[in-house]
Amino acid sequence: MLKIKNVSAKNFMSVGNNTQAVNFDNCQLTLVLGHNLDMGGDGSRNGTGKTTIINALSYALYGDALTNIRKDNLINKTNGKGMIVTVEFEIEGKSYRIERGRRPNVLKFYIDGEDAINEEQQGDSRETQKEIEKIIGFPHNMFKHLIALNTYTEPFLAMKNNDQRDMIEQLLGITELSQKAEVLKERQKHTRDSIKEEEIRINAVEESNKRIDKNIKEIESRSRAWEKNKEDKLIELGEKIIRMERIDIDTELANHKLLSTIKDQVSQKTTLEADQKRLTNSADRSKNKLEELKSNLLSAKEGVCPACGQDTAHLETHEEYTEELQEKITAEKEYYDDLELQLLKTCGAIDELGDIPTVPEVYYTTLEEALEHKHNVETMQTNLETMALDVNPYIEQIEGLKSTGIQEISFELMNELTHLQEHQDFLYKLLTSKDSFIRKRIIDQNIAYLNHRLAHYLDKLGLPHDVKFASDLGVEITEYGRDLDFDNLSRGERNRLILGLSWSFRDIYESLNRPMNLMCIDELIDSGMDSMGVENALGILKKMHRESSKNIMLISHKEELVGRVNNVLTVVKEGGFTSYNTDTEYVN
Repeated sequence: MLKIKNVSAKNFMSVGNNTQAVNFDNCQLTLVLGHNLDMGGDGSRNGTGKTTIINALSYALYGDALTNIRKDNLINKTNGKGMIVTVEFEIEGKSYRIERGRRPNVLKFYIDGEDAINEEQQGDSRETQKEIEKIIGFPHNMFKHLIALNTYTEPFLAMKNNDQRDMIEQLLGITELSQKAEVLKERQKHTRDSIKEEEIRINAVEESNKRIDKNIKEIESRSRAWEKNKEDKLIELGEKIIRMERIDIDTELANHKLLSTIKDQVSQKTTLEADQKRLTNSADRSKNKLEELKSNLLSAKEGVCPACGQDTAHLETHEEYTEELQEKITAEKEYYDDLELQLLKTCGAIDELGDIPTVPEVYYTTLEEALEHKHNVETMQTNLETMALDVNPYIEQIEGLKSTGIQEISFELMNELTHLQEHQDFLYKLLTSKDSFIRKRIIDQNIAYLNHRLAHYLDKLGLPHDVKFASDLGVEITEYGRDLDFDNLSRGERNRLILGLSWSFRDIYESLNRPMNLMCIDELIDSGMDSMGVENALGILKKMHRESSKNIMLISHKEELVGRVNNVLTVVKEGGFTSYNTDTEYVN
């Protein structure tokens, strides 16, 4: 149950700096009368601030007055600031409190005494207001037809067809289908985005696979070229080894060693023979010189000068000369003997060399070339073995790209998302299409009850017209078989119909949702209603009060109703400010 307990106002419209509060936490039919003492005498009934009660309740709950009054014009003009309105209500055992004001701007919302405005909603009254309306259960336009009935609200039947349809759908819970459709619409968008993302992912995988497949083909081409190149090189290297192995390199090396030995022997023999010849010539010269010295010595001993052949008596140094010759002979003899010894050794060395072998045939000019040949053959054989064992480096790349690069494309998620999208589209049509069997079923189930309650109230109010809602939510007004428009009715007839519709709407809402304790009727029974219409309306209100435990605020100028109610709330305007007092003199 929605139980509005009280509303209080300070510096709101005609209410001044002294906070005025009205208690709704009871079960009674209250007549609200006004006295404007500023007008002199007993005071006028107009301009006292009776509607201020409902406007304060409307502003506290929704942040707007019943009519299009700018928010700053809701502030008391005399005080000009510090406006604050507070409402307390209960729903399903939970207590709620809203404080709303201007200059400064204030919005506080409490649930069971705890601040209900979280950090995300701080400073954003729109989000808080959404939460409040979600808790209350209906928006501002429904509030004006279910709780705060007044002459300023556009009558339902004067509204545009689309606005009428929206309100009926809201009343019958079809708006909830629209709300669910909005939620579903967001999910549809998310699903479409997910499908798009999945398409992009699949396309990206396909493109990636194409690029990788192209790379694989290029690498496979390189792999085939590598294998062909390896095969060609192996054949070329093998043929080159075969050609080089036709030369007996060991024999070639032996011949080069022999050739080197022969060359050494020839060189040695040539050197020895040259030495032999030199030594022989030197020995012959030494022998001749030795004989000459000996001959000179012999002549000197015989007293003959070897230079001139005369008698040596003229030589003053004959003895010295003789000694000198003797020394030269000795020295030359030693030299000659040494030559003879060297010559003997040289001849012996020549004999030891013996015969020089025949020069062998060789392929290469030098031993180094032959050794290089052998080294090259060994290197080529090693290279051949190594090359034969070489593994194609592209094989691993190809296998790696095939095993890890190529991604398997799964359409399972895409199929699931497509199926979900089709299901969501189907549900969205069910929730939004006018031909949807769900909408028709809800309308058919509730339209009959709505027409039943409307016929009941119109009968009690004494309206002779038949007013029915059709299955397409259009309204038919007939009188004795004649089709009429709402504006064909008189003012009193329109008021009867407005009251009957509002009460029928309220019955439908309470049957589908939860009961409400408060109803305010602002001068509706005053406007164009004859005494019978007023009596009938008052009878219905008394029955609602008794049987449904409603707290009904009946705002009126009709003082003759004082004796028909148990409680009177007097709205007094004095000194430009409004105050509310229970007038006990009117209590029966």
